[in-house]
Amino acid sequence: MLENLTQAFNKVADRLRGTSKLTAADIEDGLREVRRALLEADVHFKVAKDFTKRVGDVLLEEGKLKGITGPQQVIGAFHKELVNLMGSDEPALPKNPGHPMVLLLAGLQGAGKTTTASKLGLWMGKRQNRKVLLAACDLQRPGAVDQLVTLGKQLDIDVYSENPTDKGVNPVSVAKNALKAAKKGGYDALIVDSAGRLHIDEDLMGEIQAVSNAVKPDATYLVLDSMTGQDAVESAQSFSNSLEVHGIILTKIDGDTRGGAALSVRQVTGKPISFLGVGEKAGDLEEFDAERLAGRILDMGDVVGLVEKAQEAFDEEQGAIDYQRMMEGKLTMQDLLDQFRMVKKMGSMKKLMGMMPGMGKMSGLLESVDDKQFNRMEAIILSMTPSERLHPEILDGKRRRRIARGSGVEVSDVNRLYKSFQQMQKQMKAMKKMLSGGRSKKRMLKQLGASGKLPNMPGYNQS
Repeated sequence: MLENLTQAFNKVADRLRGTSKLTAADIEDGLREVRRALLEADVHFKVAKDFTKRVGDVLLEEGKLKGITGPQQVIGAFHKELVNLMGSDEPALPKNPGHPMVLLLAGLQGAGKTTTASKLGLWMGKRQNRKVLLAACDLQRPGAVDQLVTLGKQLDIDVYSENPTDKGVNPVSVAKNALKAAKKGGYDALIVDSAGRLHIDEDLMGEIQAVSNAVKPDATYLVLDSMTGQDAVESAQSFSNSLEVHGIILTKIDGDTRGGAALSVRQVTGKPISFLGVGEKAGDLEEFDAERLAGRILDMGDVVGLVEKAQEAFDEEQGAIDYQRMMEGKLTMQDLLDQFRMVKKMGSMKKLMGMMPGMGKMSGLLESVDDKQFNRMEAIILSMTPSERLHPEILDGKRRRRIARGSGVEVSDVNRLYKSFQQMQKQMKAMKKMLSGGRSKKRMLKQLGASGKLPNMPGYNQS
């Protein structure tokens, strides 16, 4: 995600490594590189110019501070100005909406409106426990109605639709009927998927305005493909001139290595980014947080996002794992299988590793991460009998050959997994031994957080 910008910012910070005090010449040289990188990333030229000027002003002022190294000043200034550039106090969802809350999605064809409608419905259902109805009002694109209906069934979200070929059926009538159905059914929210075009024209704007007038949305979101860069920004300007846009949803941000739209759209249109589409899965929609995205661009990671994904994946059944037993080295292959499945629910390993600090400098390692390795290990464990999973010590040569045949791998792969499993057991025992000693325990806890306390993470109670 936005790798080109990450590499550019890292390059500037590395150049200033060891610099005790920044000079005006240092700052100008570094900002020239950043400005070039921003323009290459398809960031609007005025945004790139203003951004580097503001960063330069901050660095010249902070250069007077003692005890702050050059790289610290640079990263701090970049982070502050990136947050200012992309951030907004406007909430992702509208304040004081009606009941049901009506949300209208608009945008060009191919931006991902229909998929985003289902993702937003799932997000509202999971995060806010809202009962959501989706309205299939895209009657222009062949298959759009069927696509939304199918997505609704897969995600267990209700969809209101009508046959586009029936007499008298049009986007406005479908929108009106969907709103009536939402009120009658006691839904908390209605998400309206409107039609797009390959380019902006009067017919498109007229149709969307008619749908908007019919349902009077509490918020209209403009769905933009982040990978189109400046084209997305220009589309946003055109839509904003015709519609009262509440916020912007940037899709395909996970595939955007440049970041032109993400960094430009807020400043150019004046409209805040509300949500990010960060992957192809139904749960890959995030409420936009400028500080967290700025942190990821600057290779500071997104630990909060990583913790949130873990909390979502960690359900009650997995919470029942006996960690005391694990710490005593009594980990079983069944426990290992449960952990694999939890990690898979969190997303791809490449994406998860990308949320860790410092991974921008290890792009080669990220490219080599292969989720198929987890699939192979899972297949090996699934080829074991229940008794073998609970008592892996009985895995002799004959059993391992049978497991290899059953999982479609080599015996060496089974041996490798078993050896890793044994090492994990030893590490667990060693950790338990370390934690059982007072001085070692204090030393370890001090490494985890100040004053020997664990980090204060969301959902973690230190009491």
